[in-house]
Order: sequence, then C-alpha cells, then structure tokens
Amino acid sequence: MAKIRIVRRRGEQADGQDAVAEQAAQVATELSEADNLPDVTGTAAEAATGGVVGERGAVAALRGVRRVTGAIGTARTGVARQSAQAARRASQSAGRGTRAAQRGMSSAITWLTGQVVAMGPRLKIRDQATLRQQWPGRSDEEIAELLVDRAGRASAAVGGATGAWAALPVLPAFPAEIASETLAVIGIELKLVAELHEIMGQPAQGNGTDRARAYLAAWAHRRGVFAIRGGFVLAAGSPLARMLRRRLAARVRRSAFALGPLLTGAVAGAMINRRETRKLGQEILKDLRHHNRELGQAG
Repeated sequence: MAKIRIVRRRGEQADGQDAVAEQAAQVATELSEADNLPDVTGTAAEAATGGVVGERGAVAALRGVRRVTGAIGTARTGVARQSAQAARRASQSAGRGTRAAQRGMSSAITWLTGQVVAMGPRLKIRDQATLRQQWPGRSDEEIAELLVDRAGRASAAVGGATGAWAALPVLPAFPAEIASETLAVIGIELKLVAELHEIMGQPAQGNGTDRARAYLAAWAHRRGVFAIRGGFVLAAGSPLARMLRRRLAARVRRSAFALGPLLTGAVAGAMINRRETRKLGQEILKDLRHHNRELGQAG
C-alpha cells in the first residue's frame, strides 16, 4: 500500500506540474496574439482609469492570470505546496535578512525554474511563413517591431490585471499571485524571443524541446541563440542554470510591484512590464540584426 501511495503521489505531482505549465503557456499565447490589448503609454492616472483596468484586453488578462493561479492552487503536489509556503515565509520575513527567508526564496525560485522549463515546449511559436501570412505586405523588420510592440502590451496587461486583482478586498494567495504573474510574463517574453528568431531567419535547431531550451537560454542571456557560450545544459550549477535563477529572482521582484495598494500596483506592474519586455525584445532584435549583417558580409 505504501508503494501504491508513493506512485500515486508522484503521478499527482507530474499532473500538477503539467497543469501549471500548460495554463501559463496558453495564457501567454492568447495574450501575445490578442488584437484588443491597450497600449499603456499615458500617465499613471490614465493607465489606472482606462489604459489598464477598464479595457476588454485587461479583462482577458485578468482571467488568464486567474487560470494560472487556479492551476497553482489546485496542483496537488508537495513541491507546489512547499514552494508556496516557502514564498509566504520569505514575504513575511522580507527585510529581516534571515536565513529562513533566503531558503524560502531559493525554494520558490527552484519551483519556478521547473515550471518555466516545462512551459517552454508548450508555447505556440509561429514560424516565419506563418508570421508573414498573418501580416501580408509587411517586411520582416516591420513584423519584428510589431511582435515587440504586442508582447509589450500583453506583458503590461498582465501586470495591470494582477494589480487590479490585488486591489480587491480579499487576496487569497499572495505567493501564488506572484508566481502567476511571473510565469505569464516569462511565457510572453519566451514566445517573443522565439518568434523574433523565426522572423529574422535564425530559428533554433533541433526538436521542440531543444529549441525551447535554446530560446530559454536566449531569454536568460538576453542574446541571440547563436551568441550564447556554454551551451544549453540546465543541470544544477551549469552556467545556464545559474543565469536562469538570477533572471527569475529579478522577475519575481518586479512582479511584486503589481501587488501595490489601491491600483498603484496595476499602474506600476503595467508600466514596468511593458518597459522590460520591450527592452528585452529590442536587445534580442539588435543582436539578430547584427548577426544577419555579419552573415551577409561573409556571404
């Protein structure tokens, strides 16, 4: 009986991990490809009253974040429960510099790392032909800029939606909210990185898992796949694993801004997310353009 319980528990853990990664990938895809997301470029007051909370696109983002949070909350895995508890202890101990807080954050980052790795192959990535078909008459450069703009809007919508939810009288799961916002935004950014490589004619090679790992490395290093040194190995202690953990820790800290009081988090989350996602896209695009020029000169 004990062995049966262990096998069943492991199966539930796998199902829980799959559910969270699947939901996050779906939400990232839906928002990245949505046509009705607002462009959050106005003042903070305008963003809070109309640019973030009041738009239909933000409603879709809110529903998406709730779906990811629901998957996290219902994932019947010891890992998910332990990481949520650790994240809660870390948030409660913030500013105290305790070892317990550090261990809690480390546990949460470890769990998030696993979710991000699992999410990568589940993202719907459009290839060059599909992107050209979607925007007929546009050059590849114009399509690349559109991808950056749309990803920025999607990322802003997630931050705004999370902040709007945090303004409700009851917020049941603070750590789960942070995890949901983090996973949704990273999914949007991973999809952007992959599709920029596609439209610029420099897709990663290999099977779906290999390509997802390569794009994750590009996201972590903020470089084109071709420029990454040290390979795409994610074993504990590898250069990519260390870089990924650092990026995730920074992303978690930014996600916390979306949970500020009285919609201030909605404004901060939207603005910060949009800025950082666009910055990432422009850095990757600059790298890809430079590499294309080098290839052209070499040819």
